Amino acid sequence: MEMLVVAEVVKPHGLRGEVCIESHADSPFLFDEVPCLYLAKKGQKPRRFVVRSSRKHKGRMLLTFKGIDGRDQAETLRGMEVLVREADLPESGEDEVYMYELEGMSVELEDGTVVGTISSFILAPGQETWVITSSEGKEILFPAVEEFVLSVDLDTEKVVVDPPEGLLDIYLSEKKDSGKK
Repeated sequence: MEMLVVAEVVKPHGLRGEVCIESHADSPFLFDEVPCLYLAKKGQKPRRFVVRSSRKHKGRMLLTFKGIDGRDQAETLRGMEVLVREADLPESGEDEVYMYELEGMSVELEDGTVVGTISSFILAPGQETWVITSSEGKEILFPAVEEFVLSVDLDTEKVVVDPPEGLLDIYLSEKKDSGKK
């Protein structure tokens, strides 16, 4: 059973067992659409939880789970990863792709020049950044926004990008000056 980390429990919220989570999912509706979520501390077996309610709050999500009724119970969930079964994910829309589907994909420029392979992601509020590893093993931090990502083809496992001017040069140009002044 393939599990994907979609969020992390940050802290309890209020006194009725609600928890504040930092979501890695684009859609806040994900938590309403899946039958259940799994919570786990790193390296432990995930436990199944049924979502009773979810709502947005100050850029984060607040969730309540069946069986978590007070602040003390909610406190035990602090720091846990929130996982979802891949099979439970809603069907991605016409122009949507899940991040895990991008991992390992080849990244190319419009002219066919290979930039590298998507190796991981950095998630900050409002900004998804792809970590692209070049053939020389250099890491390129690429802002994955609509204007720079031209196409994503899951069948050929290829992403075509049009990076902002100078971005690739920052990462790929050889450092000529070793910091001497």
